[in-house]
Amino acid sequence: MIKTKIDKEFIVKIILTTFAFSSLLFLFLIFSFILFEGLPLFLKVGLKKIIFGFKWAPTKGSFGIFPMIISSFFVTFGALIIGAPLGLSCAIYLSEYSGKKMKMFLKPALELLAGIPSVVYGFLGVIYIVPIIRNNFGGAGFSLLATSIILGVMILPTIISISFDAIMSVPKTYREGSFAMGATKWQTIYKVVVPSARSGILASFILGMGRAIGETMAVIMVAGNALKIPTSILDPLRTLTGNIALELAYATGDHRMGLFSTGVVLLVIIMILNYIANFGIKRRVIK
Repeated sequence: MIKTKIDKEFIVKIILTTFAFSSLLFLFLIFSFILFEGLPLFLKVGLKKIIFGFKWAPTKGSFGIFPMIISSFFVTFGALIIGAPLGLSCAIYLSEYSGKKMKMFLKPALELLAGIPSVVYGFLGVIYIVPIIRNNFGGAGFSLLATSIILGVMILPTIISISFDAIMSVPKTYREGSFAMGATKWQTIYKVVVPSARSGILASFILGMGRAIGETMAVIMVAGNALKIPTSILDPLRTLTGNIALELAYATGDHRMGLFSTGVVLLVIIMILNYIANFGIKRRVIK
């Protein structure tokens, strides 16, 4: 009987271990495929000419993606400027001020934002945000500002969820000690709770950046897709993801390899951001 139980436990362990490592296998296969398709162009043209080149004209032998890299970071930081304060404020309200009933209603409602398809955000951006920017600030409306607003809303569920968990993990004794010293509720939140949860909050911001920099459909619909570095928040731009989505359908030869090279750069950026975020979360757990 005991031997049978041990055999079953061993089988379950093997199955679960296989499933766990299968996710790593999928990641390795995806990275290997993109690298295999994009690496030949790096060897042919040169890493410097691709990453730091300013001109993207694949049919003429120019594969510079530097404007798209800069544009991707611009919209990502723009989204963070909009989404980070809103997300952190929501997380603080949910964890420190809202009652049980309000929390049960608000948290699922806010997390529902993550389930809305990106094309819906893009559609709302085209219908409402782009005309507002065009009529009030000038330009075509399809711009860095419009893209940042849309992405700022899209990263809210990520920031709120992780920041909320980080704040809730702060021991109650920290709050009680602060109250005992005569601090107000806001002083306790500002001086004690938020600093204690800063690693988790920072991780939420970085994961939000990863979400924003990897977004495609909504960005294509409101960015304007111009192949240049924006010099104003009202200028159009094209991101790395937008470039791949717009041209992959008809790209062949070196052009196709150029898009895969763009994918390699994008994947490396997202992996770095995720690594930094995971490092921040681990620091919070260790503390």
